[in-house]
Amino acid sequence: MADTYFTIGMAGHIDHGKTSLTKALTNIDTDRLKEEKERNISIELGYAPFNLGEGYHVSIIDVPGHERFIRQMIAGVAGIDFVILVIAADEGVMPQTKEHAEILSYLGIENAVIAVTKTSKVDSDMYTLVEEDIRSEFTHGTFSTAPIFFVDSLTEEGLEELKKGIIEQLPQVKQRNSTSKFRMPIDQAFTLKGKGAIVRGTIFEGSVHEGEEVILLPRNERVRVRQLQVHKQTVKHAVAGQRAAINVGGVSSKEIARGDQLTTNVSLSSSKTIDIVLDVFRKLDYDLKQRSRIKLHTGTTEVMGTIVFFDRNELHEGKIDNILCQIRLDEDVSVLRGDRYIIRRPSPVETIGGGWVLDPYGEKYKFGPPTIKMLQQKMEGRIEDRITRALEELKAATIADISKEIGESEKDTEKTVEELKKQAFIVSVDSNHLSLQSEVDRAQKRIKDYLTDYHESYPMRVGLGKAEVIQELKPLFPGVLSEYTISESIKKELIEKIGHFLKMLSHTPSYPKQWDKRLKNVVKQLKEVGFKHEGLEEMFKQQNIPQQYYGELERYLIETDLVIILEDGTFVHREVFIGALLKLKDGTNMDSFNVQDAKSILGLSRKYCILFLEKVDALGMTVRVDDQRKWVKHKLEKYLSNNQNT
Repeated sequence: MADTYFTIGMAGHIDHGKTSLTKALTNIDTDRLKEEKERNISIELGYAPFNLGEGYHVSIIDVPGHERFIRQMIAGVAGIDFVILVIAADEGVMPQTKEHAEILSYLGIENAVIAVTKTSKVDSDMYTLVEEDIRSEFTHGTFSTAPIFFVDSLTEEGLEELKKGIIEQLPQVKQRNSTSKFRMPIDQAFTLKGKGAIVRGTIFEGSVHEGEEVILLPRNERVRVRQLQVHKQTVKHAVAGQRAAINVGGVSSKEIARGDQLTTNVSLSSSKTIDIVLDVFRKLDYDLKQRSRIKLHTGTTEVMGTIVFFDRNELHEGKIDNILCQIRLDEDVSVLRGDRYIIRRPSPVETIGGGWVLDPYGEKYKFGPPTIKMLQQKMEGRIEDRITRALEELKAATIADISKEIGESEKDTEKTVEELKKQAFIVSVDSNHLSLQSEVDRAQKRIKDYLTDYHESYPMRVGLGKAEVIQELKPLFPGVLSEYTISESIKKELIEKIGHFLKMLSHTPSYPKQWDKRLKNVVKQLKEVGFKHEGLEEMFKQQNIPQQYYGELERYLIETDLVIILEDGTFVHREVFIGALLKLKDGTNMDSFNVQDAKSILGLSRKYCILFLEKVDALGMTVRVDDQRKWVKHKLEKYLSNNQNT
């Protein structure tokens, strides 16, 4: 079978034998600290490899049982896949047993066994009573059906049966995703002489390799993985489900705290406002009022915050599922949609409930049904629906943008996007950005409507500059979507591009009907007078054309390439200009020439001859050398070819 990786949590009331059972199963004493040895209780998390064979690579986390160390307990169980709930045979179910079980249920742990320890302290006749006590305490959830094993760590009674029970359940445990982006919440950070900063944690998802660059959150600082160990064995890489110690470069251990994360997921950023789905399994000791102060535990993070309800002003009932609410935090946290959490009351201390993160980047909403409806849609929506809503909001976005918006992994987001692309529901608008086809269609209609209105307002203009169209669309669509839509509209022959202008295919620049004859007379006169005229405005006046059309007619002449503008701003009909160019070409036999030669060939005054030659220079068809001009043959041929219909 393929190798699989799991982390098992050892939870339960203080002094019920968790550490002893861990040692009996692994032959490792997880009490490391002097204080733990002296007081015979676990203060910090303890870890040990658990050899089950069968291709299983298992770590055991021994979490503190004392109420005062509940923070460490939650940090430890945050990354576990399976739990052994430990209950001493001589004491039965105790307060911390129930709280640990409650916390594990809130964290969504679905696979468990119950180990009844210290069986040598009771008669076997007590086994039935102990089992009845356990079943009466846990009437619903994971522990109501968990198999019970009676064991003794000192005599090793029942240990083999416990191992077999665990092995039987492991195939049912959902494996963590080792192909997604790497993410590891940190539960320990320290300095090792000669090595630098060392961090430990359970890898939530993905994999990490020696030499890889990762991001330290919430500092958002890039650090390098110098070395990796899994249970004191140096390895080249570690995967989801494994406990790992990572030697990180570029940062001091003093700058790292429990609750920080290492990740390669660039879309995993920090937030102080998160929307949540809250479950409460029992009646609270004290009512939880609107905007009460709470303590949030998620991953290995613990941070204070305020709870905000949108459908009630206090919480006092018990056993309520799917309360849609929000936590506004004092400090940034880095979470994804679906991450599990616990909230506790700081004083008087009480575990309130737990659940999963609905949206890591919540906003401030109004109290009332509309907000609840919106959160309900977020909760119930399929990933396809949430991607659609995200793109309706963002218009164009990368996979990283979308996954951040909907709180899903980039891998799951990309997989769903590919399916939606096959259905032509989503399109790639460039190498990175995606948009809904419906948004492209909407942008397309907007462009067509805008160009149609523009043509009606300015019938003499060729069209509107592409940059101006994009600017007009900017309040509604990002530039990347506008660029794509314009390009697709041209390909599909919905619109046409003339130079840098965009126009509807059906549009041909034309004069207003009531002034058509007079404007045509101006163009005719412009052609007849050649280089010598008193200016366009004078021609307009002679034809009694209203002054309001002067600017539009000039623009029309330029955009339709009917005229060439000389260096002093004089308008010359293009046919006149091309005629003079051909005459000069033939008259010089394509040899060099001077101003006097050109003046003689063209029959122009020195003023207009120089203006004409300067324009030819500007177009690159001639080059001046002292008082001579040389033809640039390939530029001349290209220009004449482009204007051959003139």
